[in-house]
Amino acid sequence: MPVYESIKNADNRIVVSGESRDSVVFGWEKVIDALAEQADAGRKRIALDGWYGIGFEKIARSLEKKLKAQGKEVVLYPACQLFCSREEIIAYNQPYVTTDPGFGKVNKTGVMEDIMQSEAVAKVRELLSEEGKRIVIIYGMGASIPELAELLDVKCYVDNTHQKVQWDMWEGKLSTFGCQESTKGYDWKEYNYSDYYLLKRQKDYMYQVMDFYVENYVAEDLVLVPRKAYDEIMSTLVKYPIHEVKIFSPGPWGAYRYETMDYGVEGLANNAWNKIAGPELRILIDFGGERSISMPMLNAMQYGEELVGELIHKQYPGLFPLDVWLDDGWHPSHQPAERISMPMHIHPSSKYVADHFEEPLGRYETYYIAEAYEGANTWMGFQDEADIEEWERLCEESGNVTPIENWKDFIANWSSKEGDLYLIPPGTMHGHGGNQMVLEMDTNPSINGTEYSFFEYDFARPSWDDTTKTMTGKPLKMHLEHGRNMEKTRRASWVKEHLLSTPKVIKWTKDYFVEQYRSYSVMPYHVERIHFERCGEYSTEGRFMHMLTLTVGDKVAVRSKADKKLCAVCERFQTLVIPASFGDYEVVNEEGGRATCVIQRWKEG
Repeated sequence: MPVYESIKNADNRIVVSGESRDSVVFGWEKVIDALAEQADAGRKRIALDGWYGIGFEKIARSLEKKLKAQGKEVVLYPACQLFCSREEIIAYNQPYVTTDPGFGKVNKTGVMEDIMQSEAVAKVRELLSEEGKRIVIIYGMGASIPELAELLDVKCYVDNTHQKVQWDMWEGKLSTFGCQESTKGYDWKEYNYSDYYLLKRQKDYMYQVMDFYVENYVAEDLVLVPRKAYDEIMSTLVKYPIHEVKIFSPGPWGAYRYETMDYGVEGLANNAWNKIAGPELRILIDFGGERSISMPMLNAMQYGEELVGELIHKQYPGLFPLDVWLDDGWHPSHQPAERISMPMHIHPSSKYVADHFEEPLGRYETYYIAEAYEGANTWMGFQDEADIEEWERLCEESGNVTPIENWKDFIANWSSKEGDLYLIPPGTMHGHGGNQMVLEMDTNPSINGTEYSFFEYDFARPSWDDTTKTMTGKPLKMHLEHGRNMEKTRRASWVKEHLLSTPKVIKWTKDYFVEQYRSYSVMPYHVERIHFERCGEYSTEGRFMHMLTLTVGDKVAVRSKADKKLCAVCERFQTLVIPASFGDYEVVNEEGGRATCVIQRWKEG
């Protein structure tokens, strides 16, 4: 799936000490010089560890060239030589890849050492233990595993983002464990269900022992952040509301409201999904240096209790539990439902993802209608008289290759207006019906952001081909077995009574008021709104992370009441992640007129 990014108003402007700010080194040559100075100071055992998709060889060769020009003897050791063969790694990953065509199972305990050769690790220990003047540089994923770290003088962690790894995978350019060249035949499920977790556990270890964090988001650029400065930057970041870099993806139901929103996205031909907050996005941090540095949002989970709150931090360790999407639905002319609707699909419960995929949390979804156009509608639930066994038979027969002509006889349809909220607990058949802008708020089931949607029917339409910018791709694959397993056969009359939510006022003042939407028992979070013209007030109570999205108005500032310097600006259809520890805050309308912010937050805290 192609992905486009928007960095408009994405910088997180924070204030750190002058010492930390000035200690960060920007630029390829300057970073290489700084690492070479480490060797001059007698620190002769250097490791360049990090995530997938990093040009480790180029960095190591640049450092080697600099050191040799100074007359030093240098030995390079690629950490890929520590790993087992590709065939052995495939066999190791097989229980996590599984035979399921759509999903795998999380590797809950594995570490990189599981797929390394003990003899190779022992030889590197010998190399690092040798006396003498030689400088040893070990580079690549796993270069600083615990068994080697005690022998290393300088430990660097070179980081990458989720989107860059995905792009490399789609283009067949990703080098994985044990491979110096691009890995042939790499199964994306190997990354999502096993390799990601091996990389993450090593990264978690490196947070404790690294000397430098290295940003390499731009291939030809490096930023070297000393450990002390990195710790201050990250601990300061979670004191502020946090922006994330939005991502956009075209698709067969993609629409065009984005074209009028000035996101600064080039090359996007239509917008099916616009993700505005979630664990797999990247963040930009402006701490007063030469430029902002880029890193995964999940790096902030080093301070999980401050960010997501004590309860979630303990109940779901490492999980960023909430997602916010913006589902575009505006078309300049009338289009049939089969063009502008999402696939008919359902989501799994926490028990289902635990039993089948070893994930910690199910997907509990809501659709908030941020804008409604002529014909705005949502598909949700089965018609009261629908024969659901017949629906399943027709879906099997179709395979999403031949149309189901009477599909509308099965699925209930609801007209939408701005402010409507649809509760979508697991097992509820549904899909955005088009002609509306949907603020889609979900739980996130996976530490690495793997999505769990079970498609049953997508109108047998072609998918999007982003190379030709046409709807000429193969039809989407369905997940009928999982769909059948999770279907709760919720019908229109039950949906109307339980899932079409309405708000009630929970706080009113002459300046602002707060509403909370009626919920359903299994939904783990509340959806609330704060309305104001000049200023509103609210609080995380030190317990609840808030996902705050501006849906009416052009621009607001969110400020801590305890410290006005802790502030961030939120533009229309942008989400701020407000850390649980933020406490009392005010939302100030910077443009005038009416403003509404929609807030997603956990029920218990």
